[in-house]
Amino acid sequence: RMYVNEGKVLPKPIRWCYIADCFRYERPQKGRYRQFWQFGVELIGADTASADAEVIMLAGEVIRSSGATFDLHVGHLAPMKHLLSALSPDDQRMIMACLDKRDQGALEAALDELDHGHLGEPLAALSECRTVAEIFEITGDMLERERIEETFALLDSQEIDYQPDFGIARGLDYYTGMVFEGFARNLGAENQIVGGGAYRLAHLFGGDDVASCGFAIGFDRVMVSIGEFPLDSGTVVGVVSMPGARERALEVARAFRGAGVRTEVNLMQRGMGAQIAHAAKTADFAVVLGKREVDAGTVTLRDLHSGEQRECGLEEAIAEVAQYGDR
Repeated sequence: RMYVNEGKVLPKPIRWCYIADCFRYERPQKGRYRQFWQFGVELIGADTASADAEVIMLAGEVIRSSGATFDLHVGHLAPMKHLLSALSPDDQRMIMACLDKRDQGALEAALDELDHGHLGEPLAALSECRTVAEIFEITGDMLERERIEETFALLDSQEIDYQPDFGIARGLDYYTGMVFEGFARNLGAENQIVGGGAYRLAHLFGGDDVASCGFAIGFDRVMVSIGEFPLDSGTVVGVVSMPGARERALEVARAFRGAGVRTEVNLMQRGMGAQIAHAAKTADFAVVLGKREVDAGTVTLRDLHSGEQRECGLEEAIAEVAQYGDR
């Protein structure tokens, strides 16, 4: 809808991303909540294997950067649709739903009911294929063959760690070609953390037909997968100053912050002893501004872990603290 309303005039391909608060009406369980945060990417207007490969590679890079360990499965809907082409659209949806759930019993029962039980074996064989060549041994030649071969060849050329999975049957009404899913290795049944594929939806909102592909990552499941971990706050400096040195304290704090050092300034009108005691609880260094330091334009830098201290210039103090953070 956003593309139809706002994006049609933009140069293509369009690369969009979003972070959204989403809702679903389902029974809540671990890693699957009614309210959840989702990160997504959409690539609109490029109907090429390169576009498909770029989106797949980006999804892998994003998850990898989160620290989650996962398995990436990549497939294509065309082989399944080719085998099911004799069925009506409604019957195709029913069969694809069975395939999506990996429910072999329900699949065989549905095919028998439709008098197409002979399709059970080739459909099951698709899920077992681990190379593109095996797919076309089952389906024979098909219109999408070149596109499929090119997409997987691009992934292989970039040494992407993925598993061909032509048993993926996600979103028949949504996806039209390439599809992929990512599964966290350390989660249980609800282990899918990313899903995506190629789609054409603009015409449903009054726009022209336009090729698109994208993916969405569920933050909640990624967080469950990577678990809790301490955040590194970096080196912290507490500025300790005598009464009347507020301006100098703010100046010193700005200088440290400008160098990327997290810095705290006394806001409670404590005495200098109380300030140092407080800094010892929250900081790694105290930068002391007594009368001598203010008059001389220097600071006293105290290491709150070792107790060592020395008087030096502001820039020298900043350099020493920065070096401490690099250890």
